[in-house]
Amino acid sequence: MTSLSSAHVLTVRARRVLRGHRVLQAALLCGFWAAGTALVRLTGLPVPGSVVGMLLVLGLLAFQRLSLASVRRGADWLIADMLLFFVPAVLVVLQHHELLGLLGLKIAVVIALSTVSVMIVTGLSVDLFLRRR
Repeated sequence: MTSLSSAHVLTVRARRVLRGHRVLQAALLCGFWAAGTALVRLTGLPVPGSVVGMLLVLGLLAFQRLSLASVRRGADWLIADMLLFFVPAVLVVLQHHELLGLLGLKIAVVIALSTVSVMIVTGLSVDLFLRRR
């Protein structure tokens, strides 16, 4: 067996294991996040590392170097448990009662408007992309 074919066999086995394991897929996504953060630190880009990491994932998906099946279950798992990531923010609100008054209302309005605007821009971008495709 040549080294090229043995490397191919290992790659195929690794893909099979990855496709069936959501924890490994989530770890892979976290690896892209870490790589994006490292890239931002090395280059000094004025962009969050997580955004660069997800752009890496998008690029690999677009050029078919990474299959959707290799990250779908991990991404679904992270999204399903996303509420856990916001528990510390809820605890801060409970500790700071001033956030429950007018200041909190102003912050809630800003959060709601920014969320709606992100959803609208994302929806229009996807719609535009699909129409051009």
